[in-house]
Amino acid sequence: MTVFDHKDEPHDEELIQRLRKIALEIRKDVLLMTTKAGSGHPGGSLSAAEIIACLYFHHLRYDPENPQWEDRDRFVLSKGHICPALYSALSRAGFFPREALWTLRKIGSILQGHPDMKKTPGVEASTGSLGQGLSIGVGMALAGRIDKKSYRVYVLLGDGELDEGQVWEAAMSAAHYRLDNLLAIIDYNGLQLDGPVNQIMSIEPIAEKWEAFGWHVIEIDGHNVRQILDALDFAERIKGKPTAIIAHTIKGKGISFMEGKVEFHGKPLTEEQLKLALKELELQEKLLSIE
Repeated sequence: MTVFDHKDEPHDEELIQRLRKIALEIRKDVLLMTTKAGSGHPGGSLSAAEIIACLYFHHLRYDPENPQWEDRDRFVLSKGHICPALYSALSRAGFFPREALWTLRKIGSILQGHPDMKKTPGVEASTGSLGQGLSIGVGMALAGRIDKKSYRVYVLLGDGELDEGQVWEAAMSAAHYRLDNLLAIIDYNGLQLDGPVNQIMSIEPIAEKWEAFGWHVIEIDGHNVRQILDALDFAERIKGKPTAIIAHTIKGKGISFMEGKVEFHGKPLTEEQLKLALKELELQEKLLSIE
C-alpha cells in the first residue's frame, strides 16, 4: 500500500490552484443544476469535485471534438447518481454547450438523472445501477490490451457501492488478468442513501481488502489536489496489477451546512439554501485567489 504524505511536490502551485478553482466551479454548477431541476444528488457530487477536476483538466487524454477517438482514456462513473459533477466537467471541457446544464433531468434533455452514453457526448457507459461500473471498466481494459492500445481506464466508485458483490467479482477478474491499465477510485465519504456506510454494511478494513484481492492500494485525502495528482501519476507506474485509490472525502464538501449530512445524498437545496451556499463558494474563491 502507498500512502502519500506530501513531502515531495512534483506539481507546481499554479496547476494546483487552477484545479482547485475548477473544483469550486464544478460545485457551483452542481448546486445550480440540482436546485433548478428540483431533484438530483448534490452531496456525493460535491465530495468528488476535486477528483473529477484533476482527471478532466489535467490527467485524462480525450478529444471533445472526437468523443469516440480510439486512443482516448476511458472514464466510467460507476456511482452514476453523481453525474451532475461529471456533466459540469464535460461541458467545461467542450463536449457540449454549457446551456445544456440547466436542462438536467428534463424530458428530452441530453443530461438525464444518471449517465446515458447514447444521449450525452463524452459519457463512456450508462451507469446508475450500482455495482456494475468496475465490470465495465475491466472489459474496457481487456479490450485495450487485446487491441494493443495504450489508453487507461478509470472507474469512480462510491463507498456504499462496495456493498455490491459484483464489485468484488470484477476486482478478482482485474487482478487475475493483471490489468495494470485499470484504476479504481473509491470516493470514501462515509455516507450512503440510508446512513453511515459502516453501520449499514461495514466495508472495513477497506485497504486490506483491495490488497487481498490483488490490487495495489494508494490512500489519499480526496480533497487534496496535490495528493490526487501524485496518486494518479504513481498509479501509471504500477505494473502487473490494477491500482485502487481510496480517496477519503466529505459528503457535501465545501458547504458548511451540507458537510457530513446524509440528508443531502439525494435532496437538492431550496432557493434560500442555494443563495447561502453560493456565497460560501464565492468566499472560498476569493480566499483562493489571495493564497
